[in-house]
Amino acid sequence: MTMQKPAFEGLEDSDSSVRLRAAMAVGTAPDPRFIDKLIERCAIEPEFHVRDMLTWALTRHSPSMTVPEVLKELHSERGQARSQALHTLSKIGDRQAWPAITRALLSDADDEVARSAWRAAVVLVPEGEEPELAAVLSTQLGRGAREMQLSLSRALVALGEVIVPTLHAAMTDLDPRVRAHAIATERLLNDPDAAFEFAIEEAKRVVALGTTSKEE
Repeated sequence: MTMQKPAFEGLEDSDSSVRLRAAMAVGTAPDPRFIDKLIERCAIEPEFHVRDMLTWALTRHSPSMTVPEVLKELHSERGQARSQALHTLSKIGDRQAWPAITRALLSDADDEVARSAWRAAVVLVPEGEEPELAAVLSTQLGRGAREMQLSLSRALVALGEVIVPTLHAAMTDLDPRVRAHAIATERLLNDPDAAFEFAIEEAKRVVALGTTSKEE
């Protein structure tokens, strides 16, 4: 208990380096009594590297104990609580969490929540349900700035060739941003090493010319 009490208190210290060490200590010596505290801190921790350590500490505990508690955070009104919970679920990788990855989360108005949901979804999706997931993710094509679009493209590409019919359908969308994003995503699928910046600019050119990759 001499180690546990300082670690527990350290998670709330004003110094981020102390919080980081505390999270590391908890993960090094997992104790179920810390699970609630780790989840609580994930929702409010301002430093990315500390949040990542909190998630790592949670992955060190039994999924049967952590997953049910983390899932509760998906209903939080706090965006960070939802996004970090999704990130944690993706790292735990327990597919029993899949039903909780809803369409509402995949299209969450909070960009960080949506991005975390996309990453979690491609990790947790059961075999055979990838086309349905691709269809839901495709509703987000054209959303946000480059970094947001790249996150979605990476999630789609991670699903593999099953996304091709969905992308081709999106290439006929009335919104030029959707069409360009779909074309750029297909090019990343065909060439994973391609730079997204180049792919999206080239896709915009194609859209402006009124052609698609299927016609070229």
